[in-house]
Amino acid sequence: MREPIAKRREREGKTFDTTHPLAQAIINGWKTGSKKGSPVDCFVISPEFELMGRLLVNEFFDYHWDKFKRRDEESYLMFLKECLEGNQPGLGNITLNSEEPSQDVFDVFRTPTVGFQDYTVVVIDTRAFENGGTLNIDIETGRADAEGCFYLVDGADDLPTTERVTKHMVLAMKWLEPDETGQLTYRFDRGQFFKLGTTGAHS
Repeated sequence: MREPIAKRREREGKTFDTTHPLAQAIINGWKTGSKKGSPVDCFVISPEFELMGRLLVNEFFDYHWDKFKRRDEESYLMFLKECLEGNQPGLGNITLNSEEPSQDVFDVFRTPTVGFQDYTVVVIDTRAFENGGTLNIDIETGRADAEGCFYLVDGADDLPTTERVTKHMVLAMKWLEPDETGQLTYRFDRGQFFKLGTTGAHS
C-alpha cells in the first residue's frame, strides 16, 4: 500500500491548472445561471469544452416531482436532451411552453467599468409557440444605488454597445430607477429566441 499512497500524495500535491479549457468551463459554470455560486452537481460540457448545461440536482428533481410527478431518471433524461438540443438548461436561460408559460429569474446587473458592454444576459426560448404570441417581461429592481437599462433583442442580434440606445435599435427597452417595477412587451409572429440584456448606471 505504501507505493500507491505515495503516488497519490505526489499527485494531490501538484497545483491545479485553472487555465486548462476544462477547468475554465467549470469555473464559468459556477458563475453562470440565475443562482451563481450555488453548489452544482452536474455540468454537461462538449468535446470543445463549451458549457452545455448546468444542474442543481436536488432543486431540479424536487421541482419536477412536485410540479409534474416525474421520476428522477425521466427528469434527468429530459435535462440531457435539452443540453444536446442546444437549449443550455440551467445557464440562466428561459424556455417557455404551454406547460410553463412563465418563469422567474433572479439575477444581478452591474454598472459598466469600461465602455457600454457589461450586460447580464438572459436568453428566452419561445419556439414552442409556433404561431407566435405576446412576450411580457415584468421587471423589479433592487434597492442598490444603480439604475437599470433593459433591452430586448432578437436572439440572433447583438445587444447595443453604444452610449445612446434608441427604440429603433431594439425590440423593446425600459429604464428603471432603484426599487422600481416595469414591464417590457413584445408581440412576435412565430416562436424564436430572444435576448434580454441588462446593464446599470449610477443614479
